[in-house]
Amino acid sequence: MARALINVPSKAKRGDIVEIKTLLSHPMETGFRTGVDGALVPREIINRFVCTYNGEVVFSAELFPAVSANPFISFTTVATDSGTLVFSWTDDQGKTQVQTAPISVE
Repeated sequence: MARALINVPSKAKRGDIVEIKTLLSHPMETGFRTGVDGALVPREIINRFVCTYNGEVVFSAELFPAVSANPFISFTTVATDSGTLVFSWTDDQGKTQVQTAPISVE
């Protein structure tokens, strides 16, 4: 799909609130623009974002045509245990991009 940038602290203390930031490079076509042939260019946006922390959903969002290209998403969660954050972006074509990031909790 595209290149994802993820910012997750590598270490945190148990119970700390950690900020997580993601940015996904994606062209985002609204479906309202016409191409050189005069036909509408098909819509292709990221419509779903999900983040799980050790298998539990900690943040999810449904995105709509008004979202910008290269969407930036920032949210917080509580550091409970060491493990893995899994990030998933799905677009209108059904393509899904998955990235992971480890976090160590002391």
